[in-house]
Amino acid sequence: MVNIALNPELLQEIRRQIGTGGAAPLPIEPVTEVCGGQINRNFVVRQGQRKLFVKLNDATRLEMFAAEREALIELQRQKRLHVPSPLAFGVSGDSAFLVMDYMEFGDRGDAAALGRGVAALHEITADAHGWRRDNTIGTTPQHNPTSTDWPRFWAEHRLGFQLELAARRGFPVLRDRATDLLHDPVVFFAGYVPRPSLLHGDLWSGNFAYLSNGQPAVFDPATYYGDRETDLAMTELFGGFDRDFYEAYRAQAPLDPGYTVRRHYYQLYHVLNHLNLFGAGYLVQANSLIDRLVAEIR
Repeated sequence: MVNIALNPELLQEIRRQIGTGGAAPLPIEPVTEVCGGQINRNFVVRQGQRKLFVKLNDATRLEMFAAEREALIELQRQKRLHVPSPLAFGVSGDSAFLVMDYMEFGDRGDAAALGRGVAALHEITADAHGWRRDNTIGTTPQHNPTSTDWPRFWAEHRLGFQLELAARRGFPVLRDRATDLLHDPVVFFAGYVPRPSLLHGDLWSGNFAYLSNGQPAVFDPATYYGDRETDLAMTELFGGFDRDFYEAYRAQAPLDPGYTVRRHYYQLYHVLNHLNLFGAGYLVQANSLIDRLVAEIR
């Protein structure tokens, strides 16, 4: 961690937005930059005895923070998982910012409580898949039009979008090889009609932690409503979730047998997103998933 100076106008704007009711707001000091993430610069600041967590990015990323703010509020509809409260956001000079409560993390926690909390999150449902607004996953746009046709929603607005983006970035062969996955998505959903569940949307091990009291917390969401299996598939993609998590989740929310195949269909979206964000290091994994899925429908 490194102590630095932030733009005084930025700190003043944060101070103005947070306020303290009728009292004069306390000054914000000092400022410490912390590591974490590849998208934003992150800082911890103090306002009296209170710690705040501040994300900064270019001013053009304001809508990314606006969507994250709304997602955090949406995730707070469940009460088992801690979700940081957004306190302020906006633009100051050439920087967009998002301020939220600072979380004190501990070394360990209750993985079963995390599983039950994610299951509780998924119990919250909507009338349609999608969301009231678009957002981002990483910095990649994520389109969330409302739809009652989940297989088509996933094929068009998740896989199809990422495959087109990959083609524009020099990997058109992936789109060509995955044509059957887009044209006939219902083959993966025989006898299965998922409810539009509230999703974290980017549930890998870097986006959850345990507070100092052991309570599980989730953050950095890419929220929308869709098949709950997508969150579970993401937890399995890069690891970091132990057996107690899965056993507790399945005890509260058993999975359809077809999940063992569909998880690869859902994981492909995230692998393609990593390919589009970080480059060709994910190409072999993307091709392997496409091979596996195409073999399922031939």
